[in-house]
Amino acid sequence: MDRRVTRKPIGILGGMGPEATILLQQKLMAALPDAKGDEDHIPLLIDMNPQVPSRIDHLINGKGADPAPVLSEMARRLEGAGAAALAMPCNTAHHYAGAIKDAVGIPFLNMVDLSAAYVAGLKDAGAFVGMLASPAVQLTHLFDKALAAYGKKTLWPSDDDKMLRAIQHIKKEGPTEISVQILREASDELAERGAMVQLIACSEFSLLSPSLQNGAQRCIDTLDILVNEIVNTSATLAK
Repeated sequence: MDRRVTRKPIGILGGMGPEATILLQQKLMAALPDAKGDEDHIPLLIDMNPQVPSRIDHLINGKGADPAPVLSEMARRLEGAGAAALAMPCNTAHHYAGAIKDAVGIPFLNMVDLSAAYVAGLKDAGAFVGMLASPAVQLTHLFDKALAAYGKKTLWPSDDDKMLRAIQHIKKEGPTEISVQILREASDELAERGAMVQLIACSEFSLLSPSLQNGAQRCIDTLDILVNEIVNTSATLAK
């Protein structure tokens, strides 16, 4: 008798950026070490759309097109294709989470809310959470609001331009020692200001997380939290 569980597909709003979406897939495979065959992995429907309007142009420069309509259409396509839930590995794009949720009738796994809840459950985390993220994320106050609900305050690196340069460098050159050094310096600064727990909250920075997670401070990748939720949701939907 075949006792294999039939898993329902999870829809991924991807392409922001493409390499980070591939990293999500790799992490999802690694999260199931007991998988004995292809059928034991999580089915994904991925809309790899690098043509989503720039979140940085829209939020920081104030001149770009609104990404919300494109993201909403992506969500509808994924739902129509059979996705049972949605996830998006771009932190900044969660500014448009409301539009995505309004466009569909299936759950949206909100990486920002999940990360705030995770940090709130940590012991000895302190009152401050350091943010290794895009300046665009800071402008949205997404994490400030989510963490404030648990009595936490955010600390941000003092040099926005340097953080933005690191993101642009990773998009162009991939993970290099230049961007790693920028992130390490920012992390050290946040630790000195009292943030011994820090969130890596940028999908480009997730590509560097192994280089940051071996320091004295606790650097937690929001992408890892999303991966864990996708695994749990897939298991729940299969029951």
